[in-house]
Amino acid sequence: MRHGNVRQLPLAPRLWSVDDVSNFLGIPVGTLYQWRHRGQGPRARKVGRHLRYDPVDVQSWLEEAA
Repeated sequence: MRHGNVRQLPLAPRLWSVDDVSNFLGIPVGTLYQWRHRGQGPRARKVGRHLRYDPVDVQSWLEEAA
């Protein structure tokens, strides 16, 4: 069976988990949850019941906070 005209979509960059962001920033996971509750910190999105961060948003937030 041939799939000659099937287009593949480019892969989106992997979203970071709370643990990923915690490790990247060197801060406790609890701090990220506190920041989110206060409307601070990098932008996060809910994916199902999980928080996910776009690495570009995290890096932009870090540059602005400096």
